[in-house]
Amino acid sequence: MDVSEVVGDQVTARPAADVNRAMCPSRLILEHVTSRWGVLVLAALLERSYRFSELRRQVGGVSEKMLAQTLQTLERDGFVDRDAKPVIPPRVDYSLTPLGREAAEQVWGLARWTEQRIDEVATAREAYDRARS
Repeated sequence: MDVSEVVGDQVTARPAADVNRAMCPSRLILEHVTSRWGVLVLAALLERSYRFSELRRQVGGVSEKMLAQTLQTLERDGFVDRDAKPVIPPRVDYSLTPLGREAAEQVWGLARWTEQRIDEVATAREAYDRARS
């Protein structure tokens, strides 16, 4: 099904989003919210807003560079709000937008599910490895 899109005074049809379509833009969004650091940043920001250094401590193992890139990507996609306060020293707080909260709740459910299924996955891996050796 096509979706109408108004550009200027022109109405054009664009294909409806379909994550299984090779060039669908939704794939990139999915990649951003389900990336290793994307999930963890979104989940952390569900709790409250954080300053950069606080968020880095909360999301264990993330480098400064990766956290900065992840925050920038999530901000560009409309999931994270960056609030820079004009004070000395500079203070920047990161929080979720309403769209970001919605995405975070979705990926947080998946993250919690993986925590609850660690033992079952470990058992499946052991059975797989035994069958292959």
